[in-house]
Amino acid sequence: MNVDDDSLERDAAGIGALADPVRRELYRYVCAQSAPVSRDQAADAVGVAQHQAKFHLDRLTAEGLLESDYARVTGRSGPGAGRTSKLYRRARRDIAVSLPQREYELAGRLMATAIAESASTGEPVVEVLNGVARAYGRTIGATARRPANAAAGLRVAAKVLSRYGYEPHTVGRRIELANCPFHALAREQTELACNMNHALITGVADALAPHGPDARLCPGQDRCCVVLTPGDG
Repeated sequence: MNVDDDSLERDAAGIGALADPVRRELYRYVCAQSAPVSRDQAADAVGVAQHQAKFHLDRLTAEGLLESDYARVTGRSGPGAGRTSKLYRRARRDIAVSLPQREYELAGRLMATAIAESASTGEPVVEVLNGVARAYGRTIGATARRPANAAAGLRVAAKVLSRYGYEPHTVGRRIELANCPFHALAREQTELACNMNHALITGVADALAPHGPDARLCPGQDRCCVVLTPGDG
C-alpha cells in the first residue's frame, strides 16, 4: 500500500466514523466553536454523558477528524489553577474521499499558476497552462525509477499515473486510462481539460526518457482521452 492508499483509507475510515449520530453531533459542535472545547463542554452541548462524549471524541481523534491537546480550561497557571483538561478542535488537514479519484484541487492549482504567469508575461493563458501542466508531469515523473527499456517505461508511467487517479490498464500493447481525474472539467471544457491532461502525461513521459512512453490524444468512451504506447520499440 502506498502513501496515497494510506491517506484514502484513513479518510474513508474517518468519514465512516461520522455515521454514528452522536459522534456526528459532537463533531459538528467542536467544529462550530472558535476555540478548543473540553469533553465536558461537548457533552453538555450535545446532551450526552461525559463518558460517552469522551469515547466518541477520542474515536474522532483516532480517525484524524479531530485533534486534541491538554490545557487548563480556566486559562490560569500556577498553584490553584486547577487540573488540565483534554481539549478538542477540528483537524487542520483537509479530508476528502472521491470514488473514482478526482483531482480538481490539482487542476485549480495548475490553472491559477497559468493565469498568474499569463498576466505577468502576456502569453496566451491556454498555452501557459499546457506548459505548466507538462512541467508538473515532469516533476512527478522524476520521482520514479528510470526505466531500462520501453516496456519498463510503460509500466513505470502507469504506476506514476495510478497515484493521481488515472486507473491505467493494459489493452494489447498500449495502456488506456480508465478514469479522468478532471472528469467534471472535461465535460464542461473538453478541449481545455484534454490538452492539459495530455500535457501533464507527456511531462511524465519526458521524465522517463529515453524510454518513456508515447502519450497521444485518443478520446474514447468512458475513459481518459490519452493513451500510452511503448516509446522506442
